[in-house]
Amino acid sequence: MGIYFNPNNESYKRARNSQIYVDKTGLIEYLNKRLSTEENCIALSHARRFGKSQAAGMIDAYYSLGSDSTKLFEDTKIAKSNDFEKYRNKYNVIHLDISSFWDFYKDNIVEKIVEYICDDIREIYEDKIVYSKMIHSILMNVYRVSNIPFVIIIDEWDCVIRNSEDKELVHRYLQFLHSLFKSEESKSFLALAYITGILPIKKIKDESALNNFREYTMLDSYPIAEYFGFTEEEVRELCKEYDMDFESTKAWYNGYLIDGKHMYNPNSVSMALDRHKFDSYWKNTSSFASINTFITMNYAGLKDDIMKMLAGGKVRVNTNTFQNDFSTVASKDDALTALIHLGYLGYDADKKSAFIPNYEVATAFEAAIQTGEWKDIAKAISICDELLDETIDGNADRVAELIEQAHETYTSVLNYNDENSLSCVLTMAYFTAPAYYDIIREHPAGKGYADFIFKPRANAGWRPAMVVELKYNKSADTAIKQIKEKRYQGALSGYNDKILLVGINYDAEGKDKKHHTCVIEEWKVNL
Repeated sequence: MGIYFNPNNESYKRARNSQIYVDKTGLIEYLNKRLSTEENCIALSHARRFGKSQAAGMIDAYYSLGSDSTKLFEDTKIAKSNDFEKYRNKYNVIHLDISSFWDFYKDNIVEKIVEYICDDIREIYEDKIVYSKMIHSILMNVYRVSNIPFVIIIDEWDCVIRNSEDKELVHRYLQFLHSLFKSEESKSFLALAYITGILPIKKIKDESALNNFREYTMLDSYPIAEYFGFTEEEVRELCKEYDMDFESTKAWYNGYLIDGKHMYNPNSVSMALDRHKFDSYWKNTSSFASINTFITMNYAGLKDDIMKMLAGGKVRVNTNTFQNDFSTVASKDDALTALIHLGYLGYDADKKSAFIPNYEVATAFEAAIQTGEWKDIAKAISICDELLDETIDGNADRVAELIEQAHETYTSVLNYNDENSLSCVLTMAYFTAPAYYDIIREHPAGKGYADFIFKPRANAGWRPAMVVELKYNKSADTAIKQIKEKRYQGALSGYNDKILLVGINYDAEGKDKKHHTCVIEEWKVNL
């Protein structure tokens, strides 16, 4: 039993002992079907904090000869499989985290990886193996002596590719991977390969180390998407168990639409449940500087697309041009695709469109913009909390003033000449409101459609419900009158607390050109 060769099950044991644990052992049943087949090489590229490393620990706990994990897998889904005992702890396992080697051995990382593997093998096989040979020959020797095939797990496999500009080092590293996964010997000793990374496999000229891998990405992970991230059903059950509001959890952490499944960031959900508080946990554990790197690139239409997504829209993206390399981003589509793979944008495969997946990610964009080059946008976003507070307090003049400021900021990006564009600006102006409200645009209500319904969630506290109606070249009073006459407040039927009616008008003509007015009333009639 070593650290890199035939590790014990401590990693998965910690996961199982954690207060919040969701059974993802169905992945093992999927992998068992690919053992010693032509489909035995699996490459998973997902955003950080989506459970890749935890899954890797689970996999080595199941396959590794270094431990007996019978009890550890009791009451799990894989334990019910007919093949559970057939493969459990029956393989020589090599488990590497390339990022941990990169931190210490940037110049000679390949040699050090081989050295550490051999040290572990030597503890078991001593002089039965010739250690001066190439790594694939060493593993072939182990296989011949033991007659036990290998499961090789590599976490952060793309660390060297992403971080090194040394072409010779990258070549040596890819040759090392080739020896593990594509050499003639590996066809005999390799039962399964499972590698994880952030980016899909980059196709490097004259290199074929990983072209036999089946890839699963943030764009397409069928049929194993449910094993990375939390599913909606899993989150709903966790919310019941921890007495957390599901709708608030959904607004904060849902939105990753992968193969038609709504997936949640597991790290953020777990943190929210543990602390019993909704917050942006992901940006505190994963650098968001990359957002600014990509959104401020000088590609035609990129800023427009980012603003459209921040305002709640979707934008078309051609993901096929991306070369799976952050250093070769050459177009707007490349920049947006990079953000999809990093988890900062969701992707709708049916519509081939990108979008901001949830409020947590929206706050990551907000934080990145505040520290980046979009000073005008950052300034406008900084007044969002004040705008919401002033609206709730009924300070109509100040609300109109703040919306006017937002108009001045966003008018260069959004076409601001009709009610639809005004709706986009209002969405941006109330940028922080989704922390507390379900905001529904064009909601069917009464005798028509309400422009905005602000429906408080359980975490809204003292904040009231709001019905917002927009007008263009009319008056704020007209907007209030329309709410009452068409009974838009009926969209909040059954809601018994305070309801505010908010009318906003924008004058694009006449003496008050480019002027906003606002009227705020409290609805006092029992619905």
